[in-house]
Amino acid sequence: QLQLVESGGGLVQPGGSLRLSCAASGWTLDEYAIAWFRQAPGKEREGVSCISTSGGTTNYADFVKGRFTITRDNAKNTVYLQMNSLKPEDTDVYYCAASRRFDDNCYYFDMDYWGKGTLVTVSA
Repeated sequence: QLQLVESGGGLVQPGGSLRLSCAASGWTLDEYAIAWFRQAPGKEREGVSCISTSGGTTNYADFVKGRFTITRDNAKNTVYLQMNSLKPEDTDVYYCAASRRFDDNCYYFDMDYWGKGTLVTVSA
């Protein structure tokens, strides 16, 4: 019942920034914890960042900590991933996923809905 659409990907130079958006429709977003994942060729999908239903809890993978920031605006049914100081190794397809939760934790497992992904390419 929840649809997720990612946007904001594209080509950026090393050291540059992008802001990804995950726009949701179909249900009240404040019932869902949201996680961003990424997957590069030859690699397993990995969790990047997650945010709890209220935004009170966030988590970042070590490889993005200090560079990426996840936020949400439940009134706009949108979650954002601000990506700064991008590196070539950040090149991936980035996906957002939603997990319906009734607490204020965030998760990288048991995701109920997935977007189709947006490609981020970091290259000079």
